[in-house]
Amino acid sequence: MHPLFFNGPVQNGPFTFQAKPGKAVGIRLAAALNAILGAPLTPHLWNTVTLDGDLRHRAAVSGGSVTRAAFEARLIAAKYAPHPAPAAGTVTDTDPEVAVLALELIEENLRTGTVTISRETVPTCRVCGHMTGQGTRTCNACGCTDIRDRVARHLIAKVARDRPVLDRADIHSSHRAHPKHLQNTAANVASRLFISRTRDHGIDLSPLGLPRLVLDPRVGVHATVLAAAHRLNANTAVMTITQNAANHIAAHGQHFRKYRETRLKYALHGHLPYDYTAILQPVYAAYRATAATRRTFETWFLPLFSLKEKGGTRPGLLPQLFKHFMRAYMSRPSHADPFELASIHEAVAVGETDWLTRRRLLGTVLAAPSSPDMVEAGEPDGTGSAAP
Repeated sequence: MHPLFFNGPVQNGPFTFQAKPGKAVGIRLAAALNAILGAPLTPHLWNTVTLDGDLRHRAAVSGGSVTRAAFEARLIAAKYAPHPAPAAGTVTDTDPEVAVLALELIEENLRTGTVTISRETVPTCRVCGHMTGQGTRTCNACGCTDIRDRVARHLIAKVARDRPVLDRADIHSSHRAHPKHLQNTAANVASRLFISRTRDHGIDLSPLGLPRLVLDPRVGVHATVLAAAHRLNANTAVMTITQNAANHIAAHGQHFRKYRETRLKYALHGHLPYDYTAILQPVYAAYRATAATRRTFETWFLPLFSLKEKGGTRPGLLPQLFKHFMRAYMSRPSHADPFELASIHEAVAVGETDWLTRRRLLGTVLAAPSSPDMVEAGEPDGTGSAAP
């Protein structure tokens, strides 16, 4: 059974996808890979458990007139304008189904001893009770400077030392593209990790006897993907994520990558230089690219290419990539060869990306029924004469 791709939950900050298209790379990549495989649409996943979110909500709302969940939902809805909301909906890291799954996983880990509840000494703001980091003199939650050590019960995850923090099997990639450096850096963590936090919003840990604490969002994003995948009966859920983000969350997810029959893996992608797409205007004009063609290149092909260029795509490479994309499109067959398409499906399923740079194979994907529509009503289809 093929994997099902999900975006790594996007942090719900003050931006829109129209103004910050780079924020949507993981979402677009997951959608493109699922479409190639003929898999169902997956919901867009969101990370709402942040201190910045706490502060925004406090500043924007007085007297509790808008709940935090409603506040976050409004911010998420505004991200998509002027386009419609995603057809498969959205899931956040505090949705009820996510909370139920997360608590079940925690309880399972408590039984095995990989997670414990223990009394810990933690620097804490005496005014608002927010946990602060070691050596911090000012509370990031309220600005107070009265920081004192406090003994309290917390949820602690023990990093397993009998296996890597990030094993080869945890990464969706071919052998040649396997990121050994990331494996090494992800393992550079303390042996005990706090996975309970002081936040206004999050998965409540009071059912575990930890009132006023919520689950660390680095664990919560794993639970979010697993919950969305479990709803769709996926055996393998693949989270699209940058290497830097994976390095930040991998240790916290070590005991939270499997739920019943569903296994979670990471598909690593690089950043895309959307701020430099102006350099494409001459080549767009040379190929008489329609708005639909430009959109397909920028929101479909480039996210797929980011899976190959995990370290990031150089701006100067954009014109060359568009020429390759257009040549593959113009030379595409009238019908996709089923054997070639099957080989591409297998490549996508195991994390290989070489097919993207082979014109014939890319053309096969563009000829498949699931390929994106590059023709807009009233515009030429882009297959006429163009620059070589």
